[in-house]
Amino acid sequence: MTRVTDAVQQRTRPAGRRVHLQDAARREAQAVRRAARAAWQGPGRERDLVVQSLKAALAALLAWLVARNWLNDPLAMMAPWVAVVLVQATVYSSLVRAARQFAAICAGTLLASAAQLLTGDTTVALALSVPVLMLLANWPRFGDQGIYAATTAIFTLAAGTVSASAVGHRVGQAALGAIIGVAVNAFILPPIHLRDVRENLGELAREAGDILHTIAGDLRAPEWDAQTAAGWSSAATRLQRHLEALRSARAWSRESLRLTYGPLRALHRVPPAIPPQEEDERFSRVTGHITELTRTLTVAADERRTPAPPEGPVLRSYARLLELIGDACHAESRRLLDGHAGPCPDGRTAETMEELHRQLQEGLLEHARQEASRTTVLGTLLLQAENLWAETFPDATER
Repeated sequence: MTRVTDAVQQRTRPAGRRVHLQDAARREAQAVRRAARAAWQGPGRERDLVVQSLKAALAALLAWLVARNWLNDPLAMMAPWVAVVLVQATVYSSLVRAARQFAAICAGTLLASAAQLLTGDTTVALALSVPVLMLLANWPRFGDQGIYAATTAIFTLAAGTVSASAVGHRVGQAALGAIIGVAVNAFILPPIHLRDVRENLGELAREAGDILHTIAGDLRAPEWDAQTAAGWSSAATRLQRHLEALRSARAWSRESLRLTYGPLRALHRVPPAIPPQEEDERFSRVTGHITELTRTLTVAADERRTPAPPEGPVLRSYARLLELIGDACHAESRRLLDGHAGPCPDGRTAETMEELHRQLQEGLLEHARQEASRTTVLGTLLLQAENLWAETFPDATER
């Protein structure tokens, strides 16, 4: 029986692997199609990636043509190699990397050439120079460009010709490639990442609304336990990742505006403005309040802990309040992404929220007369809901 089972397993494993590989290939193909469709349909991350890739190819081609046809270099390799890697996500990062890479290439060329002239043997020169250059590659001043010192040394020694003219030639090729790469990135549709801030902020607001709606729906269920609360905690963790992505996008947007010429920004047709920094701070506070809310509910759902969750009508009122706040987050997301109306509540919504708030305060007084543990949890939840209300309806709470 064991032999039969082993034989069946051996036959089914390759088939299972093939199915798994086919599914993975299918998912990758679908992702490529979605990215291609998004790049074709309009501006976005996918189209920016296509533009940057074509610019890098153009920079390499120009460097090749200049080095081979204009400077008559039969081995025009260094210039296009440097040019293609210097078309970076921002003009500022291209310039910084150009300086670091040029310094690394100079160090690799000079040290390898000196080792070759001193020893007269390529293998010994390689053994002497590469370890030193690999250590130098870890110098923070070089950033992630330090590795080019070692690779340049290898290319220099592999070429077989070491002389003052050869060293000057390679350094000149590196400078040519750096100039062409930075120029292409700076003057041909310079990369400006203003759209990413708005998109990430809109996604953060949408995700906050989704979490609040999920919590509200689960609180209405007859029973919810620690497993349900664990799902809320996972959602809050995802929200934190959205916040980190927003902060990264804000940093990229600032950097992308450095060293970019005004008329070229207009040619690129970037958005005229991005949401102010205060919006990031506001939704950072919203994220913090939701995280605290899920943490409180997680503690209340733990049977081993003393605090107990509220029950009955007061819990349904709380769920409804969270749902309305989630609606406001979704409205804010639509305003950021589509330009629709903002989250200010109409008169009926404001009255409903005020009534729910009054019911919760009355429920808090009633719980205080009955059980202290439920009062503690309800009071904490009510405070967090009020904080979320103040952040998502700032105009309403100022009245």
